[in-house]
Parts: sequence; C-alpha cells; structure tokens
Amino acid sequence: MRADAVYRALESEIASARSRGRAPTVLDVGGGSGVWAVPLATAGCIVTVIDPSPDALAVLRRRAVEAGCAERIAGVQGDTDVLAELVPAAAADLVLAHGVLEVVDDVAAAVRALAAATAAGGVLSVLVANRFAAVLTRAMAGRLADARQLLDDPDGRVPSRDDGGHDALRRRLDTVRLRSLLHDAGLTVELLQGDGVVTDLVPGAMLDASPGAAEALAELELRAAVTPPLRDVASRLHAMARRPPNG
Repeated sequence: MRADAVYRALESEIASARSRGRAPTVLDVGGGSGVWAVPLATAGCIVTVIDPSPDALAVLRRRAVEAGCAERIAGVQGDTDVLAELVPAAAADLVLAHGVLEVVDDVAAAVRALAAATAAGGVLSVLVANRFAAVLTRAMAGRLADARQLLDDPDGRVPSRDDGGHDALRRRLDTVRLRSLLHDAGLTVELLQGDGVVTDLVPGAMLDASPGAAEALAELELRAAVTPPLRDVASRLHAMARRPPNG
C-alpha cells in the first residue's frame, strides 16, 4: 500500500481487526473501480464494493482478477440511498466512504446509513473535498467571485456560470461540519487529518529534478496532515470515526 496518511490510518485499523483472529471485513461505498478495494483485498480483507455504475464494477472485477484477489471482492450495484437494502446492518469492521458525501442528496442521512453498516467497535473512514482548500485554489487562480461564494456558502458550492457550467459537487465540507455530522450519527471521531496538504502544491517536475525530494515530501505530508492549521486547508479531509462497542 502507498505510505500516505490515509492508507496508514486504514492499515492500522485493519491490523487491529486482524488481531481478532479473522479476515477483516470491509465495505467500500462508492468504491467504483477498486482504487481502495483492490489493495485492501490483496492485503487479505474481505471487501464488498457498492457502486451505482455497472461499468465501474466491471473494471473492479477485471482489476481484482489481475491482482489475484477476486475471491475476496464482491461488487454490488447500488448507492448510499438504499444501503440498508444491499448489505447487512452492523457487519463491516471498516466502512469506506471516500468521495461520497460531496454528491449525496441528504448528507446527514447518508452518514447515518454508513454508521448503521459499521460493526459495533468498527470504524467509518470518510474522505471529502475541503471547502477552505477550494477557496484558496479559486483565489490563487484569480477566480475571486467563486472564492467568495465558496467561503460564504455553508455547502461550499460555486454558482452556475453564464456559459452553462455548473459545480459537480453538492457540497464541500470543513473540519467543523465533518466532525459534527459524524458525531450526530453516534460515532466518535478518533482521527481527523488532511490529505493533499502539501503534495497537491508541489510540481512533479521539481520532484524529478531533486534527488530525495519525493521521500522528503512524503514525510512532510505525513506531518502536515495532522498539524492544524495546515490540516484545515488540505485538498481533502480524512476522518476515522468509531461506532461504540455497545452501539
């Protein structure tokens, strides 16, 4: 697995689940073609991927076969709105919702559904677009009106443009709102970190030109990921939230 902050957090939770003497069970909601699922299955997890796209699930199957882990991955067509109809309640040691909360209709209901699918004592991993990072990105690109709209809009959205363009996301979150959503669903936030704090800012050409730069950047990213206020302006926010053992 990649040695970035998100994967390190997932690896730690998987190791904890494995210590209970069985293969960890993972539910990857919106997992698409298996960017997260295939490495987790390769590591020995039993993974179920929920995704509305049959094409993405076909790619998932092909990638799983190529990686030699097809027997540990199941793909199910569907989305968060009907999650309770697709998977057993409270059955997954680890639930992933990476890039999901930005696009669902009802974000609070989605988080509750994800929490309900998480086993007692298990963890929900959420990765979301960061509203404040989007503000800075638009401002640095000279799109000041969009930056102001992102800052003022609680959902962190950009209004439709005269040329017909529109915001592909329903919302972007910040650390306060993300923590609140997880707490309201009965989960305890154990980790809230950034993803793409500095790595999304450093040109690839600079890394290629400087020996050791990639390794130094990786270490800097890991430190910055958990260091406010750097964490709070990362491109994405990552949270690990645990369902109570008796929940």
